[in-house]
Amino acid sequence: MYKSLLTTFFKIGLFTFGGGYAMIPLIEEEIVRKKAWMTDEEILDIISVAQSLPGPIAVNMAAFIGYRLRNLRGALMASLGVILPSFLIIVIIAHLLIKANIADKIEPIFSGLMPAIAVMILISAYRLGKKVWWTKQNKVIFGLAAVLLIVVGVHPILVIAGGIAVGLFFNRIFQPFDSAPAVVSTAESHGGVLGVEDRGDSK
Repeated sequence: MYKSLLTTFFKIGLFTFGGGYAMIPLIEEEIVRKKAWMTDEEILDIISVAQSLPGPIAVNMAAFIGYRLRNLRGALMASLGVILPSFLIIVIIAHLLIKANIADKIEPIFSGLMPAIAVMILISAYRLGKKVWWTKQNKVIFGLAAVLLIVVGVHPILVIAGGIAVGLFFNRIFQPFDSAPAVVSTAESHGGVLGVEDRGDSK
C-alpha cells in the first residue's frame, strides 16, 4: 500500500501544472474513480480542510489522504510522492535556464497549458459541487463568500475564517437549517481501512 501511495501521488504531482488546485481533478480521477480509496464526499471534506490550513493545498491534501489511508507513514509516502516530481522538474528547469537559456522556448508551452488547466479545474469544481449537500445554511455561506471575494475584494483568508465561524455558530448554537444525510465512508463500507489489505496490496 505504501508503494501504491508513493507511485500514485508521484503521478499526480508529475502532471499537476498550474498550482495546487489543478491537482483536484487528478486526485478525483485517481483516488475516487480508479482506485476507489475514497468517496467524492470525503474528498470534498479534505479540500475544505486542506485549503484552510497553512501550506500548499496539494501537499496538505496528499498528507491528509495518506494519513487517512495508512496513518503517519502513509502521509509521508503521499507527501513525498507529490513533492518529488516538482522538486526534480524545478531543478532540471533551473539548470537549463541558467546553462542553456531556454526561457523563450518554455514560455509558449505554458501559455498553451494554462487554459487547459483552467478548464480541468472548472470541470472538477462542477463535479464536486454536485456532491455538496446544499442546505439553506450552505447556500447562504456560499452567496456571502462569493460577494465578499468577487465584489468586495475581501482577502480569502478572512473569508475562510468567516466561513468556519459561521458554520460553528449555526451548527452549535442553533439547529441547522437542514440536516445532511449520514455518509458512510469507503473505509467502513469495506470493513476496514479501505479494504486494501483484502485486495492483497499491502506493500
